[in-house]
Amino acid sequence: MIWSVIKIILFIGLIATITYGAGIVMDTGGSITMQFGGQEVAITPIQAIIALVALVLVLWLLQWVFGILVATFKFFNGDETAISRYFGRNKEERGYKALAEGMVALAAGEGKEAIDKAATAERLLKRPQLTNLVSAQAAEASGDTRRALKYYKRLLQDDQTRFVGVQGLMKQKLTEGDTDTALALAEKAFALRPGHDETMTALFDLQTEKSEWKGAQKTIEAKVRAGKLPKDVGRRREAILGLADARQMLDAGDIEGGQTAAIAANKASPDLIPAAVLAAEMHMLNENKRAATNALKKAWATQPHPDLAAAFAEIAPDENSAKRLKRFTALTKIATESAETKLLKAELALADEDFPAARRAARELAENEPTVRSLTIMAAIEKGEGADDKTVRAWLNKALNAPRGPQWVCDSCSNIHSGWQPRCENCETFDSLSWKTPPAGEQPASAAMLGFTAGMLTGDANAPKETVVEDAEIVEAVAN
Repeated sequence: MIWSVIKIILFIGLIATITYGAGIVMDTGGSITMQFGGQEVAITPIQAIIALVALVLVLWLLQWVFGILVATFKFFNGDETAISRYFGRNKEERGYKALAEGMVALAAGEGKEAIDKAATAERLLKRPQLTNLVSAQAAEASGDTRRALKYYKRLLQDDQTRFVGVQGLMKQKLTEGDTDTALALAEKAFALRPGHDETMTALFDLQTEKSEWKGAQKTIEAKVRAGKLPKDVGRRREAILGLADARQMLDAGDIEGGQTAAIAANKASPDLIPAAVLAAEMHMLNENKRAATNALKKAWATQPHPDLAAAFAEIAPDENSAKRLKRFTALTKIATESAETKLLKAELALADEDFPAARRAARELAENEPTVRSLTIMAAIEKGEGADDKTVRAWLNKALNAPRGPQWVCDSCSNIHSGWQPRCENCETFDSLSWKTPPAGEQPASAAMLGFTAGMLTGDANAPKETVVEDAEIVEAVAN
């Protein structure tokens, strides 16, 4: 506000000064005489001032025209000038407008239009960091994989866009089914940006698909360090990968390496049933019965499972039924309300020919939660107590149509597996198998699942899991 007042005062003062000076000049009178080639010209002072001002304006105009001519010459010569900058700004504005329209078309799923707009932007902007990315994504959206591949390769040439180019190529190879190349590209992308969650996930999926368990363990460790995975989940997944790696080494004949890996996996996740079973087997290679027992007991306390009972039996395979019944109290006194614990008690009682105890353990389950296994045990109890064939056959008929009971079921797709695997065989989700009862209508259990029970039914406490019962009707029930 004050500055505006000051400017108004100065302007008025300037006008007053010019007016005052002009008045003095006019009052002075006289003339100014100039000679040109023998001719004499006389002008008044005011005319001289006007002529001087006019001369300055003409000179300024000539200078401006000369500047325009020079700029035009430089423009056509390729030099940077105000004219080139003007046209450049106009070209840049049109380029960014085309780029924006291309991005909008890409978001709308209009791949062909997005490609056209991206091509226009590329021609106008000369900014490959921006246009190549949009062009690649537009080509991919329109199904033009060849063009998309070309643009992704261009992105590799710039440090700022190399990661995006590698990731785009990786996705292209995954789409084509070239998982070997995709894995190599995923490893490159991970090296460029170790903390990128999507890259780590893709790398981990490819590593587990290729059974590269050690590499997958490093990827999990990186995800935990980056805060992309909770520590407890990461520890469990490392244990699963260690277990898979142990199995792989054992299959390759590396007993020492497999033993170390299996025991480490069990320590990392004591509740992982397959790891506890394999760790117990590895401890028994060193005849360390105590360590094997502790590994199985910890897993049983979390979730009783028939594989744990079978592994527990293998700790002392030559013991008689009485000794086995006594030793198994280490398991049966844990998780006493579990159905698996009750079934185990019934099987042990059968092996010891204590049929009343077997009935007390299995009857409630057979009545309230009937499964192939519990009903088959009831048939064996009836047979052991001397019931007629009609009574035994009635239990077996129920068993033939009963549910299998808990199995390894994928939490993601509900696919049932005959044995535990690190990845679902159907949806390929990692660490998705749970020991639980599948949906109704699934097939009954196989003989392998009921092998421990089969050994008990024959009175052979040392029978392996694949033992077949001699009684034809029981064999039919177990085998189906």
